[in-house]
Amino acid sequence: MNKITLYHGSKNGLTGCILPNSRETCDFGSGFYMGNNKKQPLTLICNYPNSKIYTLNLDLTNLKIKEFDIDLDWALFIAYNRGKMDSIKNTKIYNYYKSFKKKYDLIIGYIANDKLFMTLDKFFNGEITDQALINCLSALKIGRQYVAISKKACEQIIISKEEIITTEEKIKLKIESEKNRTKAVKTTEKIIKEYRRSGKYFDEILKEGIINE
Repeated sequence: MNKITLYHGSKNGLTGCILPNSRETCDFGSGFYMGNNKKQPLTLICNYPNSKIYTLNLDLTNLKIKEFDIDLDWALFIAYNRGKMDSIKNTKIYNYYKSFKKKYDLIIGYIANDKLFMTLDKFFNGEITDQALINCLSALKIGRQYVAISKKACEQIIISKEEIITTEEKIKLKIESEKNRTKAVKTTEKIIKEYRRSGKYFDEILKEGIINE
């Protein structure tokens, strides 16, 4: 099947046409972000008074798609989009990830949500290795996100449902989100200790500049 159901959370509701115009420093760059698990976008917008959740239908027909596994390639693409590779501009590895904007319509990969944000920063700052990071990713079983980064992909998204989030739902989501965050911290701390001497650090990987295309 070429059509899939996804979800998008908006702080103030969607108006006009769907466009790939989020801020540049998001995980996969500027685009229109969607998740395959309804709870994920809900936790991102539950603190906003006018937030809404949308059910969407995405037609994958004729789209050029890049799909990431839970691996270093995923982490390095996020590093590029967050400006963590700016010190090596115009190198082979930098230009490889830069080319994705022109090469693909849709990026599919795992979500660097609040469970992983601090862990990723530890990796980018040289505090943990790639092995520690990847094992944290696998243990947390994070959801996947679909990011339309071209106008063509956005035009193949149809909104099927719009829902307002009630105050009661927001309270429940906040409590659940905090519980998940606490659990994730304990899990990642254990894994980081286990893999503190295994793998390579971010600066070593950039210095080597090896790309697994």
